[in-house]
This record gives sequence, C-alpha cells and structure tokens, in this order.
Amino acid sequence: MADGISSFWGPVTSTTEWCEKNYVYSSYIAEFYNTISNIPGILLGLIGLITALRQRFEKRFSVLHISNMILAIGSMLFHATLQHVQQQSDETPMVWEMLLYIYILYSPDWHYRSTMPTFLFLYGAAFAIVHSQVRFGIGFKVHYVILCLLCIPRMYKYYIHTNDASAKRLAKLYVGTILLGSLCWLCDRLFCKEISSWPINPQGHALWHVLMGFNSYFANTFLMFCRAQQLGWAPRVVHFVGLFPYVKIQKPKTQ
Repeated sequence: MADGISSFWGPVTSTTEWCEKNYVYSSYIAEFYNTISNIPGILLGLIGLITALRQRFEKRFSVLHISNMILAIGSMLFHATLQHVQQQSDETPMVWEMLLYIYILYSPDWHYRSTMPTFLFLYGAAFAIVHSQVRFGIGFKVHYVILCLLCIPRMYKYYIHTNDASAKRLAKLYVGTILLGSLCWLCDRLFCKEISSWPINPQGHALWHVLMGFNSYFANTFLMFCRAQQLGWAPRVVHFVGLFPYVKIQKPKTQ
C-alpha cells in the first residue's frame, strides 16, 4: 500500500494480488492501472454490440458482446477493491464467457439443439454456486485454460475453411493478441519481485487487459464472419474510420 493513502475497501480479501502497488492514486482504487485498463474492453464490446444489433445478427452475438462488457466491468470492480466478492464478479463471468464461445463454435454441428445450451447453462450455474462457496486458487486457472483449449480445434477448423484474406487476418490478430497478452500476464506474475525494483513498472497485467479486450473483439468479429458465411449472408470485413474491423453483410431479400 502507498504511504499516506488509506484503503476505502478495507483489508485485501481476494486470493490473488498483482504486481502493482495498492492505493497509489486514490483510496477508492486499489490497483489503478489494472482497473482503468479494462475500459478498452468495454468500448470494444459496445462497438461489437452496436454492429450486431444494427445488422440484425443472431442474438447469440449480442449476448457475446454484452458478456465481454460484463467481464470487463467485473474485472474493474475486482482490481479496484481486491475483495473476494468482487473477485468472483471477475472470475465467474470468465467461465460463462468461455461457455458461450463453446456454444457458438460447436452449435452449428450439434444435432440435439436444446441439449447443448441446457447443459452449458446448468454447468455455468453450478460453477457460479460452487465458486461462491469455495475459494479456488490454481484450480480456477486450470479450469479456465481447459475451457479455452476446447475452443481451439473449432477455431482452427473455421480458419482453414475460410478463404477471405481479411477474415484470416482477424484470426491471426486473435492469435497474436492472446500470445502477447499471455506473455505479459506471465511476466507480471512470475517476475514481480524483479519488476518491482525497476524505475518504471511496465504494468504487465494491465497490458493483458488491453490486449484481451482487442482479442475478444477480433475473435467475435471473426466468428460473426464465419457464421454469416454459413447462413449465406455474403459477409465482408470492412473498417470503421479505417481502424476497427467489423463484418458487413448482405442478407437475401427473403430474410
């Protein structure tokens, strides 16, 4: 904790702290950079939501963008307070979001349409209940990584069956941001003692938040392109103000 600044939220009760000094800039924000670095994720989720609604994509994509925003808000609450309850508001949406990705990736080939969403919903609800009662440490991280790994085979399948160069670039940006973000996360976690002695802390976990905000946006946009292609909506990747890629579609007149 920084000298001269007290904690509004009281003692730290979360099971995890990161390589950033607490309450340096405000008594209301424990980890300042780890908190504000979630703002890009919220804004990118909002851009994706507006795109999905304006072009009348399937509701699953609106829910996906909203879940990205909820996750970023939960992460802000966690890093601002370092309280166990707020930690759950970060970690539980992480699992829910991955379950939603699994649904979107695998549902086109699922023959029993009601079975998969029912199972994923019950799994997510059961996890939330257990997570509210049990303090997970490394177990949560292993569980989350397993859910992420389940998505890779289908993402790769979509990539190799997509001929559009712009869509493939989205997939490459998705891979690049998650690899770079993971490197920042690991360095912040494993080398905190060394980093703390540097004149300037590079804020690896905050960089992870920023990169994962873009990572989710690239993943969502790529999945929207693939789904629109499956539905025959003639998708193409265009750019808003020359920067932010999004999917523009042309639905058949009968739709």
